[in-house]
Amino acid sequence: MELLSKYYEWLLDALLLAACILLLAMTLVIGLDVFLRNVGAGGIAASNELSEDALYLITILAAPGLLRRSQHIRIDILLRVLPPKVAWYLEWVGDALGITCSLLFVWYGVRVVAASCLSGSVSIKTVVMPEWWLFAPMPACFLLIAVEFVFRMRQLAYAAREPRADAVSVS
Repeated sequence: MELLSKYYEWLLDALLLAACILLLAMTLVIGLDVFLRNVGAGGIAASNELSEDALYLITILAAPGLLRRSQHIRIDILLRVLPPKVAWYLEWVGDALGITCSLLFVWYGVRVVAASCLSGSVSIKTVVMPEWWLFAPMPACFLLIAVEFVFRMRQLAYAAREPRADAVSVS
């Protein structure tokens, strides 16, 4: 299981790297667009659309890796004031809700991708492309998030009966 976890972590690191590269590319496109507009060259017509698509992809690609590193949004102030065992049970509830929601997004995402692909839907803005290309990463990344919740639940099962040590709050 540890070897599987390590390979899985490498996959998530690769997705984080892809998200970083997309962020860099988006920044360069926006900067070039602003520069070209300021010098009177008209700019890059697809800049806004590419930025919107990049923000969506950055978010989807980075989410599983951020959850793995416990760098996701987490409100754990309540867990710190409750008795440790109660907080530990709430960790289980949170992970169970997380895996359930993730699997619902996988199910929904697969349906959306299939419907878009089968209908031949096309996104027609400045850039014309099959619509399902934008939707395809969603179910895959939510499946990775669900897998990460399984790893988190496994760690919780073998951990002390208290909230996770990686939980950090401002309190």
